[in-house]
Amino acid sequence: MSIFSFIIYCFIVTITPGTTNILILSTVQNFGVRAAMSFAYGSVLGFSILLSGSAVLNSIFLNLIPGLIIYVQVLGTVYMLYLAYQVYKMDVSKNTISTNSAGSFKRGLVIAMLNPKPIIFALTLFPSFILPYYNGFGPLTVAVIGVTMIGFTSFILWVGFGAIFKEILRKYNKVTNIIMALFLLYAAAMIWF
Repeated sequence: MSIFSFIIYCFIVTITPGTTNILILSTVQNFGVRAAMSFAYGSVLGFSILLSGSAVLNSIFLNLIPGLIIYVQVLGTVYMLYLAYQVYKMDVSKNTISTNSAGSFKRGLVIAMLNPKPIIFALTLFPSFILPYYNGFGPLTVAVIGVTMIGFTSFILWVGFGAIFKEILRKYNKVTNIIMALFLLYAAAMIWF
């Protein structure tokens, strides 16, 4: 296994638009960097829990996991369609969602745990890249920590992007929400391809 290819693959998967990244951008736009960072911290914890669970499950049930992916895809698609609708209808001028709930650590954690992109990523990462070459507590722990750090870096880049372009995104709020909702719809469709 090429470590460089593995790192590039993980970075591309975590940096590309997905539910968590789009919600981080939306949170920065609507509630600020502090709320987005709280959300990102929760997302990182959820992501690391998914990776840890996947490492254990893949080590134990290597042949069972492919049958479970279809259920994750169906539930994930429905969930992402719901999130796309929520982002589309969000109106900052009414400020109906409090900063505490929209950018909360708990919300980031829950969304990361229910998000189909990292679930499918975690379920396929270990049998594709790690387990054919390494098996054991040490290598799996290093992989979980490494991929978690790559995910955290990607989330921070999205927070930074949102902070830099916040005023432009706020000025064109409805257009921005429509574009982010369309990205979520695209991400939902990409689960099936």
